[in-house]
Amino acid sequence: MLDKTSTKGQTLHFSTGGMSSLELVRFAVGAIMAHPMRSALTSLGVVIGVAAVIMMTSIGVGAQQRVEQALSSLGTNMLVVRPGAPRSGGGGGFVRGAGGSGASLTVDDAEAMRTLDGVAAISPAINGGAQLVYEGANWSSRIEGVTPDYLVARDLEIASGQMFDEAAAESGRKVAVLGQTVVTELFGEGVDPVGQRIRVGPIPFQVIGVLAPKGQSGFQDQDDIVVIPLDAARSRVIGRGPGARGNSVNQVYVKAVDEDALFQLEQDVAELLRQRHRIQPGQDDDFNVQNLTSVQEAAQSSTQTFTILLAAVAGVSLIVGGVGIMNIMLVSVTERTREIGLRMAIGARRSDVLTQFALESVALSLLGGLIGLTIGVGGALLMSTLGDWPSVIPAWAAPLAIGFSSFVGVVFGAYPAWRAAQLDPIEALRRE
Repeated sequence: MLDKTSTKGQTLHFSTGGMSSLELVRFAVGAIMAHPMRSALTSLGVVIGVAAVIMMTSIGVGAQQRVEQALSSLGTNMLVVRPGAPRSGGGGGFVRGAGGSGASLTVDDAEAMRTLDGVAAISPAINGGAQLVYEGANWSSRIEGVTPDYLVARDLEIASGQMFDEAAAESGRKVAVLGQTVVTELFGEGVDPVGQRIRVGPIPFQVIGVLAPKGQSGFQDQDDIVVIPLDAARSRVIGRGPGARGNSVNQVYVKAVDEDALFQLEQDVAELLRQRHRIQPGQDDDFNVQNLTSVQEAAQSSTQTFTILLAAVAGVSLIVGGVGIMNIMLVSVTERTREIGLRMAIGARRSDVLTQFALESVALSLLGGLIGLTIGVGGALLMSTLGDWPSVIPAWAAPLAIGFSSFVGVVFGAYPAWRAAQLDPIEALRRE
């Protein structure tokens, strides 16, 4: 048998056997729609929380992706060996200079490293800066004097033209391979740089190749570079500084055959250099060996921690939103006490009342989660467009946001729903 009554403009349907699931959902939705402004404000905390989680996660994952791209552009499975900080006596002690400013690393050291197991390529290098001139265009760029193995060691590719060979390197020919930024600044559009002559400082060089673009690495533009033979750089362009004296170099790029060989190669390089430089046990090394894979792993760990921290801070908004839902639901129970008593009196079970109020709480939270998800995705895309930041929304972000907002609704709606179900029908009917 189905009884009908009315309260606050709603038609209520109860059966003596309890309410059906469809009726429970309909009553929960009706209660929410009866107070649209209050329902919207109740869900606002969840909206802000979910939107913040999505946007902060996107920022963190985007930062991690940018760090990975920057480090991978430097080269994979690579060691960078640099001279250590020189020490000078004075005043009864030693003063240590800046790292990499010494002259302890030589071309002979690089050739000795070539004999180690696991080496795929070796390229000693010296670097400096010079003014570049092509017809009326001027550009100041980074100059790197290297050997032909530089391309393999640094994971670089030639976009057009070619790299100089061993014969050109040994003879000190004045040839150059340009990065994309240099090409853009010197030649502009419509001019093929290969075959053209430019001045590097006061010395004319012929362009024989253009490097494929690598992009930014931190604050350094990897494409703003001119690669020339090592001997030509030493004798004609750089000509001064620790890396240009005698047989010294500023760094040695060591490419391992694979990642498994990299860590053993790092130890072997350090041991070899200690022997060649006659460094006694207990003395400081006069060189530095930097493993870029270790740097990348450390950077990834830092950005992952950063992402988790951002998501956790944003998640606090969800908790605050849940507390808001609980408060409003408690107010709703108080306001609808007489209605609850009437429903129980004409056949609704306590479980029906409990389920209805729980559904109202979950519906409010879920609605807020869906709106917050939309705002969060839109905000992440907007930041990507306006801020030149990679927008990366993980596949798990949407299910997690919806699932967690539903969980918030269940947890913070449990007490108000239980309290409504525990009301005594007779006492509830007496309430004005």
